[in-house]
Amino acid sequence: MKFENYIKAHDAFVFELDHVLYPEKDFLLQVYYLFAQFIEYSEQQPAAELVQFMQETYSKEGHEGIFDKVAARFSIPETYRLNFDLLQRNVRLPLKLLLFDECLAFLQAIVLERKPIFLLLSGNPEAQLNKIRQMEWNGLEQYLTVYFSEELETAEEDRGLSYLINQHQLKDKNILFVVKKEDALPQYDGATINFLEVERLFLT
Repeated sequence: MKFENYIKAHDAFVFELDHVLYPEKDFLLQVYYLFAQFIEYSEQQPAAELVQFMQETYSKEGHEGIFDKVAARFSIPETYRLNFDLLQRNVRLPLKLLLFDECLAFLQAIVLERKPIFLLLSGNPEAQLNKIRQMEWNGLEQYLTVYFSEELETAEEDRGLSYLINQHQLKDKNILFVVKKEDALPQYDGATINFLEVERLFLT
């Protein structure tokens, strides 16, 4: 199905951020690089070895628990955990984060039809806002309305979706929510929202 069909069938579009609009690894690998540079300066550990280890660990096992693994491998003191956590929330990246080409084209097509676009973001609001500010939006940022699930007074399992719908007087059946995986959907009481795995956009 082409973009036009999705756009014609829906009146509003909601997107997650990580792994949906951009590849999260582009953010994390830059964080790892900067953290390794900091450890090299502070502890005289070779940054290149740290970066290689973190990249390989991420590739095989993901981001979860990566500080514990690199700390154990290189005897990095626990006191640096705070630095690692702060870096993820406040980092200034060397390179801007780029949208997936397909998502950029989809967003641009939605804007041309003057239909609303919402970002509904899970996770630490400070960290997510920092990512947004360092993305290359190609002028699209002025058309985005951003909500952070953790800041909304709504059922935790729906991640703020009901608030968004009520706030903008949307009809749930006319919304398309673009997500990473359908097996990790927000639990919304209404059963008529259409969800789309982002990978399907790559096939259009």
